[in-house]
Amino acid sequence: MNISREDIERTYAIIQPYIRRTPVIDIEGQDLGLSHPGVTLKLELLQCAGSFKARGAFTHLLTRDVPAAGVVAASGGNHGAAVAYAAMKRRVPARIFVPAVSASAKMERIRACGAELTVVGERYADALAASEIRAAESGALPIHAFDQIETLLGQGTLAFEMSQQAPSIDTLLVAVGGGGLIGGIAAFYAGRIRVIGVEPEGAPTLTAALQAGAPVDAPTGSIAADSLAPRRVGALMFPIAQEYVDRVVLVSDASIRAAQNVLWDGARVLAEPGGAAAFAALHSRAYTPASGERIGVVVSGGNSTIPRS
Repeated sequence: MNISREDIERTYAIIQPYIRRTPVIDIEGQDLGLSHPGVTLKLELLQCAGSFKARGAFTHLLTRDVPAAGVVAASGGNHGAAVAYAAMKRRVPARIFVPAVSASAKMERIRACGAELTVVGERYADALAASEIRAAESGALPIHAFDQIETLLGQGTLAFEMSQQAPSIDTLLVAVGGGGLIGGIAAFYAGRIRVIGVEPEGAPTLTAALQAGAPVDAPTGSIAADSLAPRRVGALMFPIAQEYVDRVVLVSDASIRAAQNVLWDGARVLAEPGGAAAFAALHSRAYTPASGERIGVVVSGGNSTIPRS
């Protein structure tokens, strides 16, 4: 599968009236406990419905024929909130399936948008199986969280914005769950900058896939399990990652918690665990930039409260 920069730019033109052009901020490294002189944060937690997932959701609803039965989606939480929000804006019915691990803040967002919410099973895979049955029975349009072309195109529009807002960065750190975000971003940049994936140690989906040479089942245990722990990465994004993702680094749950607190204390950025994972790689030194390297970090979601020990 080939997704071009031009494909993503065309997608952006379609969804731009419905999404937010989220800001970037340049912060001195010292303010965030870094030895590196500075970092550029892409504040995608300010996106509609609280995460980057709105980009893919609107791409589906604006480029595909939606039946009278509406749409159906499975999600750890953020994708479901985004689909529910997009469906509300487009005035179509939505049924969202989430696992019990989903954060209450995300469930509340889904219900607030008027979608029908069903909690099923313990992990994303359980919700996905239930959503597939629902789609087959009802004729509703299935919207996959990461493994459909429209999802990748939509998430790639974040990179289009970033290329305009921070054209001088050398490296972009991106959290990985199913891989829709990093797949879209890597397809857009296509080697023009260094794209680094960041995964929780307890949910190394892309790490396992790259080691095996194909998407394979991986562990799904992490503080960020609701957003970064599907069973495996998507088949569509995997060849993109093989070609254009420079490397993947792993971060501990303790590092993710610390990153959440530092982002709040140093920048008043209230990130959820999955949203803070990419910054955790920088703060914990799982990724160490070279001297003079200009670093960007995607803060991908904010649908939670800050933890305090």
